[in-house]
Amino acid sequence: MTATPTRSTAGPTPPGKPDIVRPDAVRRKVDAWLKEDDGTDAIALRAAPVWDSDAVIVVGRVRLQVVACPTPLAARAALHDRADDEKLVLLTDLPDAVLGDGLLAHLSRQSVRSVNAWELVRQMFGGVRLDPSLPTDRRWLPAALADHAPVDGWPTPPGTILTRDHALRCLTAELLGIERDQLDASGLLQWTTDAQAQQRFTDRVAADVADGITAYLRDVAGPIAEPVMAAVRAGHGVDVIPIGLLAEVLWPTPAGGTAGGPAGAAASGPAGVEVAVARTRLEPRFGTLRMTPVQAAALHDAADAWVARALDSDDELARQQGLRLVRRAEAIAADIELTSQLAASSLLPAGVTWRLRAFAAAVRAALPPPGAPAAGTVTTAGLGRAEAAFKRLSEHRAADQGRRTTAHMALRLLRWLSRPAGQPPRTLYAALQRQVTVDGWVDRARLDVFAGDVDPEVAEAYQALHRAVDARRARHDEQFAGLLAEATRADAEPGRMLRVEDVLDRVVAPILDAGRQALLLVMDGMGVAAATELAESLSRDGSWIELTQGGGPRAGVLAALPTVTEASRCSLLSGRLAVGGRQTEQTAFERRFTGGRLLHKRSLRAGAGAAIDPEVRAAIDDPTVPVVAAVVNTIDDSLGYGEPGSTVWGQDTVPAVRDLLAVARHRVVVIVSDHGHVVDRGPEAVTLPGGDGQNNRWRPVTSSTGDSAGDRLGDGEIVVTGRRVLLGGGTVVLPWREELRYGPRKAGYHGGATPAEAVIPLLMFTSGDEESVPGWQPAPVASPDWWREPVSSGAPTKAGTGGGRSGTGGRRAGKGGQSAKPVQTEQLFDVPADPQQPPPVAAPPAVTPADADRALIDRLLASERYAQRRNPRTPLDDDRVAALLRVLLAGNGRAGLETLAAQAGVPAHRIQGTVTALRRLLQVEGYPVLTIDADGQTVLLDRTLLVEQFDLGES
Repeated sequence: MTATPTRSTAGPTPPGKPDIVRPDAVRRKVDAWLKEDDGTDAIALRAAPVWDSDAVIVVGRVRLQVVACPTPLAARAALHDRADDEKLVLLTDLPDAVLGDGLLAHLSRQSVRSVNAWELVRQMFGGVRLDPSLPTDRRWLPAALADHAPVDGWPTPPGTILTRDHALRCLTAELLGIERDQLDASGLLQWTTDAQAQQRFTDRVAADVADGITAYLRDVAGPIAEPVMAAVRAGHGVDVIPIGLLAEVLWPTPAGGTAGGPAGAAASGPAGVEVAVARTRLEPRFGTLRMTPVQAAALHDAADAWVARALDSDDELARQQGLRLVRRAEAIAADIELTSQLAASSLLPAGVTWRLRAFAAAVRAALPPPGAPAAGTVTTAGLGRAEAAFKRLSEHRAADQGRRTTAHMALRLLRWLSRPAGQPPRTLYAALQRQVTVDGWVDRARLDVFAGDVDPEVAEAYQALHRAVDARRARHDEQFAGLLAEATRADAEPGRMLRVEDVLDRVVAPILDAGRQALLLVMDGMGVAAATELAESLSRDGSWIELTQGGGPRAGVLAALPTVTEASRCSLLSGRLAVGGRQTEQTAFERRFTGGRLLHKRSLRAGAGAAIDPEVRAAIDDPTVPVVAAVVNTIDDSLGYGEPGSTVWGQDTVPAVRDLLAVARHRVVVIVSDHGHVVDRGPEAVTLPGGDGQNNRWRPVTSSTGDSAGDRLGDGEIVVTGRRVLLGGGTVVLPWREELRYGPRKAGYHGGATPAEAVIPLLMFTSGDEESVPGWQPAPVASPDWWREPVSSGAPTKAGTGGGRSGTGGRRAGKGGQSAKPVQTEQLFDVPADPQQPPPVAAPPAVTPADADRALIDRLLASERYAQRRNPRTPLDDDRVAALLRVLLAGNGRAGLETLAAQAGVPAHRIQGTVTALRRLLQVEGYPVLTIDADGQTVLLDRTLLVEQFDLGES
């Protein structure tokens, strides 16, 4: 059988003059010759007759003299002068015929042997075959593999063939000093953080080799390879990640654009010029490379991901490195004068500043100028711009949570100001409930805005907003004070209104009558604003369920007057109007509830290691104690020299509540206060005469001269008289403006006639049993609609185009993103009908997004797959499913849990479970039709997936 000739694995010898041979190539060729042991003492290698290395080399134990031989005479001389203990290596570019047979007779194989670079490569990788895809037409690779071979040799390929990827991956990893499996975008960026590794690369690698390595990295690491390697070779490799963070700003991507298209162009106008100039200033850091939009987008994505991982790492060193690179990016932005454009960055902290300033500018623009006829109102357009600016701020990943929360509160106040003021309340009860359901939330937001921001531009906007809010709130305060004075003087029956002296009889006693035990927490000084925060804290994890009377809105309680502890708290705990201190309260409470326990501040203190005093715990655990009342002074104490305006009142800031509730799960918990408070207004505060030096927010009706204070009432004061005025002889002067006071300055005050002081919040909670108290049911969402994100179905859309990509909520505009032109239905002149033409067909009525949403929901509920997925044991009511989906679709595929609960009519504590049931219903084969955002509070609906999974026929 004839053997099939094997194909040579070595590449062809390059034509023309041979190259200068490298020392490693000579050593490897000589090593192979010595292993042949052909009995000769000299070998001639075809190469340029140039040798700049050591004249004598040692291969194994053999000494060899290397001689460059440009002529036959030089070759003969080298053979003649060879020492007996040495062998000879001749480097010549002469052909065999020129050397002659006499000289060739002394050489191995009687010829000049070729130094085939690829044959040497094959040997360096263990004698495997060469993949034809190796770039045999490029001379740099074999030489580079020879020059940069590691001491222990190149890793043998996994198979019997040396692939291009294996050879280049080994060489690249060796030159960069990183592991072979890290040759990707992330690994390349990690390498740029090592300045010494970059220096070694630039010092040891020739330009042609660097070009080849860059080309290979482009294949394995993507478009970022060229800018990374260009920056390294230009000496700016350590700035690659910071520059990558700036690429988002330097190569912006407009909405709907792509990095490789028009999106790569800078914005027009002055901002575009600034960005273009900044790019020019940045170019020297990349040598001769001009980065393309595709490369910039890839570099930004990789750098952004790298820094995000570093900042989220548990490794403190990694976090510090991430922060250092972020700071370096901002320093580079300053160097190239790009700082003012950093609002486009979604990661750099400076971007937060610029986005916050943009939001502040939108707030200022939304507010009417001072003194305008419509002062106190906000236009829809102005509110829309502020909503958009806040959305951009919220999308920034480095936004400080505290500053973002303040901005959110400012936006909520803008929404409130955009609503019509409405008719003034006609009764004190209506004014009291307005404080509980609306104005208390305004006060909560107002406190954050009052605390303000460190940036002067933002602070100015917040100050203007606060003034506008104050103007409306002051009108409400004046209305409340007038109704309070009138009702107090008339002393009529309260009707539905709860008074502080009625709480024990009308709230606590029914709990005991139902056979339940109660825990009454008296949060001294807690107003409605603080109560909203505390209630959220208690119900957040679902372990406590809030109850309201009839499942309606929260109720408020009217404090005794003046709104100070000795009058209002004593009346609360006595169950009747009374004035007194701790001992009076104790006696009256225990007389009202036989076996009941009232615990004041001293009684709540525990010894070392115990959160709750053992006697307190025993009283709460004791089934024979029907009601335990505890007075918690945390909020009232902060009014002295604390921070009542900037503290978020919850279980973390009032640990006594957290600890007491931890051991009182078998009791119904009623949380109430004795009065609210107002905070100090700083330079806006006004100190009035007439006080006794101790009472900051009330004064008697007569001055020291006996003149009637009623004749000298200042702006913001009112006289209140009647049976429920327990101090000052039954008649006092109370301020209804928050900035007024009569005594020394403190952090906060109480005693006056504002609803923030006189309206007491009332909360009731139970752990698990929704039927704990007859007539009380699970509470709805308490926040007003302007507190939550807006829900709108937008503008009309063309019939049949209600569908769209995920998150569009069916809002698809006409061509080019514009609304379709309105159909002209009237003509200027009457034109006779053409008998040859068919009668005109009336245009179909426009279909609104709400119509499209309803049609989609109807198809879903009627679909066969939906019927199959319904859980027959615990079905989610179709009406409830429809209500939830309507809210999500109207909100462009997203809605907060509170919004869902409020809009869909789900009790607040059930919304989590309801959403979970809806997810199970809609998640066909695990596809994420409905998900919860990372914030844990936002529900996301993928409309496209919904249509696909239930085959609803929408494109």
